[in-house]
Amino acid sequence: MLRRLYDWTLAKAAHRHAEWWLAAFAFMEASFFPVPPHPLLGLMCLAEPKKAIRFAATATLASVAGGLLGYAIGHFAFEAFGDTLLRALHLQESFPKAACFLREKGAIFIIAKGATPIPFKLITITAGFIGLSLVTFIVASLISRSISFMIVGVLFRLYGARIKPVIDRHLGKVTVGFVVLIVVGFMAATLLGGDGKDSRACAQATAVTSA
Repeated sequence: MLRRLYDWTLAKAAHRHAEWWLAAFAFMEASFFPVPPHPLLGLMCLAEPKKAIRFAATATLASVAGGLLGYAIGHFAFEAFGDTLLRALHLQESFPKAACFLREKGAIFIIAKGATPIPFKLITITAGFIGLSLVTFIVASLISRSISFMIVGVLFRLYGARIKPVIDRHLGKVTVGFVVLIVVGFMAATLLGGDGKDSRACAQATAVTSA
């Protein structure tokens, strides 16, 4: 079953509309969708390694655009459904910590955490809620999402032809790795940390007020 799904997805990844699907997944993941677009990006790069950089750029721009929707949710509609969304994604306990760190570190926090498996939607919604400068948010998001997706694009552009046989032979292990990455991201969201007394205080934050 897993092999058939892999072969089917790989075929779809080379489809002429695949890039639109990638953009849609990247956009949604940045604001409300729970599954990251990296697996689809990886399969698309695997199917067409020569377009890997282009696919990564598409994911980056779509993710930043989706991040603006997340920002708008946090800024204009948090009480209406932003809070419910975070609870549905089991990110409500991480929200006060993220708000504290964003107020303390701003763009640095977005760049550092946005390029990790921590769900990007947590950062985008929180940034809107606290009223972080929109220019700061966009620039930092571009940097962090570029790091996150371009790593995949560059690796597959350089080594895609060599990686495919390995994935074909060890599909089960690779799939488990993707699942673990997603789980680690949500776990990491509850372990936001930093240096200094203020950061330790943020790590223990349990409540937050809007800007």
